[in-house]
Amino acid sequence: MRAELVVVCLWLTGAATSWAQHGGPRLETFRQSSPMFKRSPDMTKSPMTKSEQLLRIDDHDFTMRPAFGGPPIPVGVDVQVESLDTISEVDMDFTMTLYLRHYWKDERLAFPSTNNQSMTFDSRLVKKIWVPDMFFVHSKRSFIHDTTTENVMLRVYPDGNVLYSLRVTVTAMCNMDLSRFPLDTQTCSLEIESYAYTDDDLMLYWKKGNESLDTDERISLSQFLIQKFHTTTKLAFYSSTGWYNRLYIHFTLRRHIFFFLLQTYFPATLMVMLSWVSFWIDRRAVPARVPLGITTVLTMSTIITGVNASMPRVSYIKAVDIYLWVSFVFVFLSVIEYAAVNYLSTVQERKERKLRERLPCTCEIGQPDDMAVDPQISGYGTMDFNMTGNYGMPENGGRPDRMLAQVALNPQARPRANVNIWIDTHAIDKYSRVLFPGAYVLFNIIYWSIYS
Repeated sequence: MRAELVVVCLWLTGAATSWAQHGGPRLETFRQSSPMFKRSPDMTKSPMTKSEQLLRIDDHDFTMRPAFGGPPIPVGVDVQVESLDTISEVDMDFTMTLYLRHYWKDERLAFPSTNNQSMTFDSRLVKKIWVPDMFFVHSKRSFIHDTTTENVMLRVYPDGNVLYSLRVTVTAMCNMDLSRFPLDTQTCSLEIESYAYTDDDLMLYWKKGNESLDTDERISLSQFLIQKFHTTTKLAFYSSTGWYNRLYIHFTLRRHIFFFLLQTYFPATLMVMLSWVSFWIDRRAVPARVPLGITTVLTMSTIITGVNASMPRVSYIKAVDIYLWVSFVFVFLSVIEYAAVNYLSTVQERKERKLRERLPCTCEIGQPDDMAVDPQISGYGTMDFNMTGNYGMPENGGRPDRMLAQVALNPQARPRANVNIWIDTHAIDKYSRVLFPGAYVLFNIIYWSIYS
């Protein structure tokens, strides 16, 4: 049985070899002529010139600037501001996202081209050639966006001109003057400079002057109104390294006042006006006037604390501090006014009580002729001596507003002396109803005329 299987296998092997020798060429010819078996050539395996070979990157030392040893290389810059994100008074800084573009010419990157078209590359080629080493002066944080890939573009033209663009977000310092806060206008600057190359090696300039700065029309801030952007160029000197070209992006911001009117000025004004209500309340209503004064004082303290909590601890007085503290003084004086009224009322009542106690027994009222001598009390000469115990008291039993009496002290101890007692506690409230509002209105006129 095994022998038969071996014979069959040998026969099949011989048949296959014979078919390959006689029928194989015919099958190959059929495959070449049939459209079903045609295949396009593999272009990925065809020899092509690499970009690095076309730009001759390996033939030059790109660690040195173009035209090394010669005149400084001019590098033009233009900026497109994408967004102005935040302005922080506490940290004294701002955050901006922008497209930063550099223009220069490097003849080492020139390449032959029949159609004079440029070649565009990403960040992988940037690491192999020379690019300007720009940095942001006085920056706190900055980064190049890398989603979904690193946002860097390099465009090379046949004559060697290079465009290098990157998208970056930077947080930089902004020294603000808050003496007029919140009625202030701030000017912040973003400064661009080469880190290693002085003006002998690199000449940094705005490519199109003031038109080199472009901004998005949709840029807006919640607290500020962007008034204008403009550019300048200056030289910066470092004692250890020399002079450097520095580019400036200035932008002016004016603060919106409406938010602070609603949150600070109006509440403070209403608390001051509320403190004036006590001037129309009876001075004997202590449970009404005292809590009203204390409530307004505590509310003003809360407003002042809330405003200062969101502001930096500067060593000078801000405009909002002047308004709030003057308002606090007005509220505090209204409490002091009632303390004065209450004290004078107590003194008056004490003296009235002593008069009522001493006049029937130890006091001597002068005769009508004697009393008429003093012009201040003329008209009191026809007094009924039976009413000495109720002198100066109205018939309805109420407390008098004014009391004028001539008291003859003990004639045995000293000669007769005239003492005038003239106390009007209602006058303080009456004057306060006019003086407090008038003074506060005058303060507001002066304040808004200076700071608005």
